[in-house]
Amino acid sequence: MTVDSTAFRAVMGRFATGVTVVATCDGSQRFGLTVNAFCSVSLDPPLVLVCVERTSRVHPLLLKSRVFAVSFLTEEQEHLSTCFAGNSDGRFEDFCHASSHVAVTGAPVLDAALGFVDCRVVDVFPGGDHDIFIGHVEALGGIEDRPLLYYRSHYTRLPRGRK
Repeated sequence: MTVDSTAFRAVMGRFATGVTVVATCDGSQRFGLTVNAFCSVSLDPPLVLVCVERTSRVHPLLLKSRVFAVSFLTEEQEHLSTCFAGNSDGRFEDFCHASSHVAVTGAPVLDAALGFVDCRVVDVFPGGDHDIFIGHVEALGGIEDRPLLYYRSHYTRLPRGRK
């Protein structure tokens, strides 16, 4: 059976995900991209994975730096998701005007993120038109807030009363 890419995308869109920004750096310059292909891999050792399209401008920077931070977005940070998913000058020259800090690896962590993991790349595997970056979690943190969710090609939110 041949799977059509349009049908594949439509079915996979029925899987609700959180929204993250994966960020790295090249010297003092910060780079990021919106990613929803992110998950935990292992508790011992603490490992996560992110999938990054090989044609992304951030891909070679991840290979070079060997560090990344994943910031989980709150529903108030939809504008950051949109910016880091686009190709604007603001994204590539000004890090979407986002404030950030560093934890351990030097990769930028978005301020006011719902949660974050700061990672060192331990392995990279091919995955079709993406590469799968496995990161060892060196630092993490989180706050209580409401997550930004993505479902069927649209941002969505939890019903009020739930965090």
